[in-house]
Amino acid sequence: MFKNNINQTKRLIAFIIFILTIVNVNGQQTDTIKDDRFSVHAQTTVITQYKPAFTAKYSGQNSLQTQEETSRSTTSTLYLGAKLWQGASVFINPEIAGGAGLSGSLGVGSSANGETYRIDNPAPTFELARLFFRQIFPLGKETTYQESDFNKLGGSIPTNYFSFTVGKICVADFFDNNRYSHDPRTQFMSWGLMSNGAWDFPANTRGYTPSVVLEYVTPENELRYGFSLVPTTPNGMNMSWNISNTGSHTLEFTHNYTLAGEKGALRLVSFFNNAKMGNYNQSIALNPTAPDLFATEAIGHIKYGFGINSEQALNKDMGIFFRASWNDGHNETWAFTEIDRSVSFGISSNGNQWNRQNDNVGLALVISGLSTPHRKYLEAGGNGFELGDGKLNYSLEHLAELYYSVQLQKYLYVSGTYQFILNPGYNKDRGPVNVFSIRVHAAF
Repeated sequence: MFKNNINQTKRLIAFIIFILTIVNVNGQQTDTIKDDRFSVHAQTTVITQYKPAFTAKYSGQNSLQTQEETSRSTTSTLYLGAKLWQGASVFINPEIAGGAGLSGSLGVGSSANGETYRIDNPAPTFELARLFFRQIFPLGKETTYQESDFNKLGGSIPTNYFSFTVGKICVADFFDNNRYSHDPRTQFMSWGLMSNGAWDFPANTRGYTPSVVLEYVTPENELRYGFSLVPTTPNGMNMSWNISNTGSHTLEFTHNYTLAGEKGALRLVSFFNNAKMGNYNQSIALNPTAPDLFATEAIGHIKYGFGINSEQALNKDMGIFFRASWNDGHNETWAFTEIDRSVSFGISSNGNQWNRQNDNVGLALVISGLSTPHRKYLEAGGNGFELGDGKLNYSLEHLAELYYSVQLQKYLYVSGTYQFILNPGYNKDRGPVNVFSIRVHAAF
């Protein structure tokens, strides 16, 4: 096993060197082609986190460990795209990921490292993260220019269009976007800040799933619907193809507007998941002193919820965001994180005011809660795939995050982040917890 880990590490290093070589070559080229036939992009992100020891009255199977702890995660992704015919394109993203979150990402609802959502094995492992086809149908003659980017071909695209996407994707690439808080590789890192926390969005352990997404887009309004496969087990890698009995539906409406001359957006998202979930109340009824969700898992159990997501630019350098979400919380969390109610808000700015235009700074707070059945299940000593202190003195979980990102070179950024967690895992008998992070991100 040790030999395998060494080989995996060598593959990771070689992959990173390959990516950085492409970055260097790409940076020396002049962008003279308006409409791309192909696109090549890449990213590498390394996050190191440190947590000093903290106090707790007790710990359980899925608790955040009380002792001093350091963790590291690494992801490296290659983004390849090609135009097939007018409006049609295909994208493929090979990815290597490895490492782990603090305490294996256990014991906190709004876990501290959003990159560990893409890791299912501490050893660097390869996966075909995304492979999808997209077709755009213009609904008019007006066009706008799209810059080449991750899974985007540079060139003219219609301002009004209908599109469909089919393949293996990250659902969060299409839904719940936010200009100021969405990408843990460059912005806030907490799970509760990168998306609406109560949205149990469908994905395997590493964040991807086969899906179909339909989009209707105009400059003012956008409507999206997606159907995705769900895992066969909570937070699992294998997906259920039993689409007549399992699956996830996501619907989102976005309104883009201008307020006092500055751009803003309001998004309303809803979801309906059907999976072989366990039920909290049934688990307690079967075994009041040691409830087990596995004993009540059954096809036909559902989870549904809603979220709101808004962003507003204050000026050309600074903006604010707000999210709030809720799910019914009767059945177990299946794919994302153990949050049933969530409110988050924050502010982000570039460094233009201090002559560091490509630097960024952000400050945000996320407050998370549980449904009554979920809370009672944990109070009785039950375990989810992320939480389980053996018992629970319930309180809302608070996580505040401050980060500063410095651009060292054109494609290289280093961030320092501080997170303060009050009532980790919704338990006021544990913590508070301080987390310090260094993030290195290279991308083109």
